[in-house]
Amino acid sequence: MRMIALETSGRQGSVAALEVDAGKPRLRGQMMLGGRQRTAQSLAPALRDMLHASGWPPKSVELVAVAVGPGSFTGLRIGVTTAKTFAYGVGAQVIGVNTFVALAAQAPPAPGPLWTILDAQRLELFVAKFAANDGNAIPIDCITSIIPQDEWLAGLQPGDRVIGPALARLAPRLPQGVVVVPPEFWQPMAEAVGRVAWHAYQAGHRDDVWKLAPNYYRPSYAEEKRP
Repeated sequence: MRMIALETSGRQGSVAALEVDAGKPRLRGQMMLGGRQRTAQSLAPALRDMLHASGWPPKSVELVAVAVGPGSFTGLRIGVTTAKTFAYGVGAQVIGVNTFVALAAQAPPAPGPLWTILDAQRLELFVAKFAANDGNAIPIDCITSIIPQDEWLAGLQPGDRVIGPALARLAPRLPQGVVVVPPEFWQPMAEAVGRVAWHAYQAGHRDDVWKLAPNYYRPSYAEEKRP
């Protein structure tokens, strides 16, 4: 099976091509988005270039995986719309993946609970907590919350592990004894989105290309202020 995975939840996104070999998805290539271009400008060209670099005709792709949130309103909307349009056009299956599940899946195995965090603006965080990774299990789902960052920091315990882009700002404020996952794993990547989607696919999960939508976890600022 040939898979395309999209991750557009933040400022830096990525596109990956994965091919299932002996029952396991193997990375064929991955490209970063972002830089000076917005996701809307760079995503479609990157998808085209990834297919070309892999030598894959678009219709040879059988599964499209995409991060559906939490994350940036605009980034998630662009990623999910692109994934659905491409999947419909080539006749592929589509699966949405929680951003935090992908982030947890790419964290190195280690003892201790794992916190995944993203900046939710307004001095708040998107957070989810996972049990220790034994090195084999890929998480399927999680409970995502929005919490004031000071409240989250105050609740951390020695031995807790933390991963996520928000660490770029919060790492110096972590309590003593909290373990920071190495920075090269902080950014959720398309490869992890693809691996989680394949695990869900094997378990029988499928999403409806017409109904799949981003999960923003909160109304936009304009919606909150609307009478």
